[in-house]
Amino acid sequence: MQTYLKGRDLIGDLDFSREEVETVLDVAFDLKRKRALGESHPYLRDKVLAMLFFFSSTRTRGSFEAGIAQLGGHGAFIESSTTQIKHGDTAKEIGEIYGRYFDGLAIRHCDWGIGNQYINEVAQYSRIPVLNMQCDIYHPFQCLADLMTIMEKKGRDLRKRRIVVSWAYAASYLKPISVPQSLILQMPRFGMDVVLAYPKEFKLMPDIEAEAQAQARKFGTGFEITHDMDEAFRDADVIYAKSWGPLLTTTDATEGKHLQDSYKDWITDARRMSLAKPDAIYMHPLPADRDIEVTSEVMDGPQSVVYDEAENRLHVQKAVMALTM
Repeated sequence: MQTYLKGRDLIGDLDFSREEVETVLDVAFDLKRKRALGESHPYLRDKVLAMLFFFSSTRTRGSFEAGIAQLGGHGAFIESSTTQIKHGDTAKEIGEIYGRYFDGLAIRHCDWGIGNQYINEVAQYSRIPVLNMQCDIYHPFQCLADLMTIMEKKGRDLRKRRIVVSWAYAASYLKPISVPQSLILQMPRFGMDVVLAYPKEFKLMPDIEAEAQAQARKFGTGFEITHDMDEAFRDADVIYAKSWGPLLTTTDATEGKHLQDSYKDWITDARRMSLAKPDAIYMHPLPADRDIEVTSEVMDGPQSVVYDEAENRLHVQKAVMALTM
């Protein structure tokens, strides 16, 4: 167990070593047990977390705000549009000033080509831990919750377990690519064989795919890419199918929507789930486009763990806050 993470930022999935992630999970499981038993755990009494949002949220705001309160502290919700960021406050000002007001600073900024750069620049000038609540490249807290959920369902030893990270059609909007990128980086470190599936226009960042391959080689796991959703699902232990935008192909919203609409058959349904192992689990970070991205039969079915997954956001975030703030 790595016992000293005070003051550390968590912006990218590989910022914490595998051993440090294991420490986070150990603490998360303990905090989940404490909450179930009603045991008080005010490890961050009188601490204040600033939560700066450039991108709307349901689970992220709720889980961070509840989490810091359960740890004895306070969460300050800050919508970027209500600040002076539009009128001159740079990332340096936010880092310098909020770093003096608060004890931790969490940021969600998903604008393509901007979000990750902004969070890193804030961190450069901040004297407190900076936590990435999702950017255009990574979604580390979602991935930690996913890992915790898989371990709950499949055991702590995940060697030779097969996870499918698949694109799926959604009609709502062109979603960020950060969730699949985080998954393919993190899961090989815990022994999982990763199958990444997407239509050719929906590729991920080349350096992220290359790093995922490097992590797979380092930890002796499999990593493959396919453009056939059915083939990807075969014999899988974990199905993680969600939509993302064709940002590496086009950043034009109209053209992207046209590309997206040409793959309406990429849906997770009962037929596709039957291609996976009988005890395979279905995962999604939510929100999902019901009966478009995934059928309600699957979403509400016995193989779905989406609500356990959403709950675990609370526990892993509390663990990271308790360890770093």
